[in-house]
Amino acid sequence: MTVRSTASTPDLSSKDPNWWRQAVIYQVYPRSFADADGDGLGDLRGVTQRLTHLAALGVDALWLSPFYPSELADGGYDVDDYRDVDPRLGTLDDFDELAAEAHRLGLKVIVDLVPNHTSHRHAWFREALAAGPGSAARDRYVFRDGRGAHGELPPTDWQSVFGGSAWQRVPDGQWYLHLFAPQQPDLNWENEQVRADFRTTLKFWCDRGVDGFRVDVAHALVKDLTEPLRDLGAPELSGEAALAQFAPGTHPFYDRDDVHEVYRDWRKILDAYTPPRTAVAEAWVPGPRRVLYARPDELGQAFNFEYLQTGWDAAELREVITGSLADARAAGASATWVLSNHDVVRHATRLVLPPDTDTDAWLLSGGRAPAV
Repeated sequence: MTVRSTASTPDLSSKDPNWWRQAVIYQVYPRSFADADGDGLGDLRGVTQRLTHLAALGVDALWLSPFYPSELADGGYDVDDYRDVDPRLGTLDDFDELAAEAHRLGLKVIVDLVPNHTSHRHAWFREALAAGPGSAARDRYVFRDGRGAHGELPPTDWQSVFGGSAWQRVPDGQWYLHLFAPQQPDLNWENEQVRADFRTTLKFWCDRGVDGFRVDVAHALVKDLTEPLRDLGAPELSGEAALAQFAPGTHPFYDRDDVHEVYRDWRKILDAYTPPRTAVAEAWVPGPRRVLYARPDELGQAFNFEYLQTGWDAAELREVITGSLADARAAGASATWVLSNHDVVRHATRLVLPPDTDTDAWLLSGGRAPAV
């Protein structure tokens, strides 16, 4: 193991609000990390019992993937309740013990926040279905009437990241937007109740000692919901690939300029704590747009996916690193160096696959074709 010198090790105490700038952060997916009670499912107590292993590795912080109540339609990113723990994984007391032990060992704790959508089991969505068209409860989400003689067609040609229409019809005939799975209805960020509730969630976890947040799908919160809703005209490009078809900041639901208002609002909350809480955006957008999320008055950091997607080639890496540093300087932000996360094949494997391997196909082959 390489031991870093004291001079290069970040001060993780409250004396240094910039501890995150040089920190090494380790992602933990609680359901598969460690099982304390022997039921076959990882849990928070399992994580707590093995925090000494992470400290021994020399990492500075752990990022916990969602541990909230969820039916796991999308690995826990379909959240039933943002301010509780899935009972299969433990309790809020277990979370408090985890955070306390991490801090005792000098580790920071970062939690996942999923603000673009809730689970369809969330109390708000159940209320929206019961309340019916035109209700205040439905306005927290994106409900619309369908097209066609009987409303039988989706409101737009928008496509889900997971394939197929991004609209799901409900029994009363209306449709709701889901940019991901049908079990993940998108929230309406024009609704002040939505914004206020996430302010409450930020404070809830900050008050429990959380040191930072990873913001899921940070670029998709704010949509252009002006009537009539716009078709994209090319459904096959309705994912993030469609960004290139629009002027920066004008896509109907990705990377809109007005999303930054949300994060400037959050920064005021995060800065009210000592030390200020950190945050990092998951924003699958081009580098010059990505670093806008990392500005000092917003989240402060953004995952550098261009670095993650670069092959094991010195010239390619130099080009990406040079460009990333230039983009960060221009925005007054910091660059991050991301190796892996739960959405990609981990780097120990990815970097030994042949160039241009379709990693999805490789996974579906059971990791056999092509051979590493």
